[in-house]
Amino acid sequence: MDWQLVQTLGTKALMAGAGALLLYWTISAVKLVLNARGINPVIKQFFTQVASGRIDAAYLLTTKNYRSHVNRQQFIRFLAGLELNKYRNLKSGRPRIQEEQIILTVKLKSEGNEELPLDFTFVKVEDDWKVDRIQRMVTA
Repeated sequence: MDWQLVQTLGTKALMAGAGALLLYWTISAVKLVLNARGINPVIKQFFTQVASGRIDAAYLLTTKNYRSHVNRQQFIRFLAGLELNKYRNLKSGRPRIQEEQIILTVKLKSEGNEELPLDFTFVKVEDDWKVDRIQRMVTA
């Protein structure tokens, strides 16, 4: 009789733990989605500006912090080194929250199935998302 009671309590505790974990995961997922709203249009705008040759407009989508570390010439050299003109498709991954930043991995794909993964770090400046860091991902 005592064993059945322990087993019933254990099952209920396990179910409560699983429910709490599911609730935590759901809240985290909703928070991530709500926080990341507006990032995809910024990515699209960034690459549209670069593709149309408006490098200064793309540069202005970055934060003052980014511009204090990366001047315009360095930004142009970085973009030139990426050889963006050979990529046609853009696929964004799942955003990750880290402190007050959101990190989004974007994969550019060429027609020859070459991939260029880039990590974009975004911060909220007033009500707008701005690029705070762009890092080329090293592939093995």
